[in-house]
Amino acid sequence: MKKPYSRFIAGAVVCAGMTLASALAMADHIGMPGNMPKSYAAECASCHTQYAPGLLPAKSWHSIMNSLDKHYGSDASIDAKSVSEISAWLATNAASSRKFAEAPPDNRITSSAWFTRKHSEIKKETWSRAAIKSRSNCMACHQQAAKGDFDEDSVRIPR
Repeated sequence: MKKPYSRFIAGAVVCAGMTLASALAMADHIGMPGNMPKSYAAECASCHTQYAPGLLPAKSWHSIMNSLDKHYGSDASIDAKSVSEISAWLATNAASSRKFAEAPPDNRITSSAWFTRKHSEIKKETWSRAAIKSRSNCMACHQQAAKGDFDEDSVRIPR
């Protein structure tokens, strides 16, 4: 005779397996939080890709937001209200999984261990193609990057 809780345990195991499978399937879907402040699109995304906050840990975002006057060779200073609003949003939605939680050198997404690993098969000359220009132009190959979707099945590398 089966014990009354055996169905519960079997159901929990199935549910856990489905959750793990779902998590693995979504491994390259970081997601762009729906509560993105307008200032993020207006200030940050006016110059580069709208990077999903989950691509860097809070420590990196904090460092980036506190050095906008020296933002990778440019002065990207913005008003204090926007800094506060964007900083809070980035911190709240920053990387929490181990995969993205390690702060990369110079807080560059393209220098992170996971980025380097995921793009190891891309040849150096590919990055310099006119349609790509640099490793930081995610949208060139990942058409859904602005939504935080980096699924390998939807990658289209321009010629």
